[in-house]
Amino acid sequence: MSFTGKYELQSQENFEPFMKALGLPDDQIQKGKDLKSISEIVQDGKKFKVTVTTGTKVLKNEFTIGEESELEMLNGEKVKAVVQMEGNNKLTTQVKGMKSVTELNGDTITHMMTMGDLTFKRVSKRI
Repeated sequence: MSFTGKYELQSQENFEPFMKALGLPDDQIQKGKDLKSISEIVQDGKKFKVTVTTGTKVLKNEFTIGEESELEMLNGEKVKAVVQMEGNNKLTTQVKGMKSVTELNGDTITHMMTMGDLTFKRVSKRI
């Protein structure tokens, strides 16, 4: 199953408390919560290029499954992480005490980030 495609954000849960926990300022959180978000994923074997455009902010990450990569987090911080693949439709990584799971089911991507007992969930559909 290939992740390649463009996906538009359909819904998100716990955006505000999660962004606060990441340390984003309130004005950025308020601006970001209602913006349309488009994710574009290009998968070439174990190599991934992910571009997330939210309003004027563009977040780009490139990684290879099983290899350490530098990833930019939602708050702009760059961290080193290893992304693993479970089965053929789930990407997982652990960054600074936060677990990230991205799962592809048909035309829907569900991305869940968990920090302590707080989970931020985003659901996007292929466009």
